[in-house]
Amino acid sequence: MARAVFPEVIARMAQYFEVESNQEDRIFSAAELAQKLQDKDGVIATASERISAELLQASPRLKAVCNQAVGYNNIDVAAATKAGVMVTNTPDVLNETTADFGWALLMATARRVTEAEHWLRAGHWKQWRYDSFLGADVHGSTLGIIGMGRIGQAIARRSMGFDMQVLYHNRSRLAPELETRANQARYVSKEELLGAADHVILVLPYSKESHHTIGSAELALMKPGATLVNLARGGIVDDLALIAALRDNKIAAAGLDVFENEPALHPDFLGLSNVVLTPHIASASEPTRRAMADCAADNLLAALLPGKDRMYPPNLLNPEVLGKITLADK
Repeated sequence: MARAVFPEVIARMAQYFEVESNQEDRIFSAAELAQKLQDKDGVIATASERISAELLQASPRLKAVCNQAVGYNNIDVAAATKAGVMVTNTPDVLNETTADFGWALLMATARRVTEAEHWLRAGHWKQWRYDSFLGADVHGSTLGIIGMGRIGQAIARRSMGFDMQVLYHNRSRLAPELETRANQARYVSKEELLGAADHVILVLPYSKESHHTIGSAELALMKPGATLVNLARGGIVDDLALIAALRDNKIAAAGLDVFENEPALHPDFLGLSNVVLTPHIASASEPTRRAMADCAADNLLAALLPGKDRMYPPNLLNPEVLGKITLADK
């Protein structure tokens, strides 16, 4: 267990395996992680562990890497497949909770909630003014969603209560029935979405192709009064370009749960009043985080202890690896 986890999960896994858990929750260096995995058959990892080709080569016993997250850009899946290592993630269990948080971040950003609270806490509130912390309306506005997977669709469904128009951009268009369920969402180009939306939410997975999906050129297409929310992954937004856009009021505000090089986010964000910052907590409800840990454990059990009802992990990301291993190998 590469990071701290609920004690109940450790106890469950200890029924089947010799378990080494990092309850100190210290993030291992690459060399430390390689040393830890030299004699391990499986690992439950998080986004903070880089599972590289070099690490896999140095871990000859490793059979399964079970990521406790939906995203898996921390894992070289192709190298894992070549090494005969199963890779899994924890999809679906966090969709609704993450969508809830997307709305919390959107509302806080549009209505300048954290900016107003900081001002109040600093003792500046002496009287009511007609122009204090004027923000943007959410109801009746246009919502743009880039990345229309399960979380994006859950966000869109919530927009029905705000009487919003929904535009979306995705690698491929949704089936008509899914568009209908997602508040009659309309598929458009990224450029059209950025130019028309009052609020833009990013919910796409990180990859080389999605790196800096939002940069200076894209920010320049947005309305001056628009807001940008990133729930996805650091690196999807060019943080330096966003800092410049916020500083120059090219867009009204941003809400960010993820950052490039997190947790070492760019310090210039801290000096901006028109950005809401949270520490990668979109899935952080207790029921959901427990479900994620249980899902990762289920994947590892299925990977290492095949049985009649679990011949391979339910969330296997590289099924082609099954051709390289046999049940006897497990």
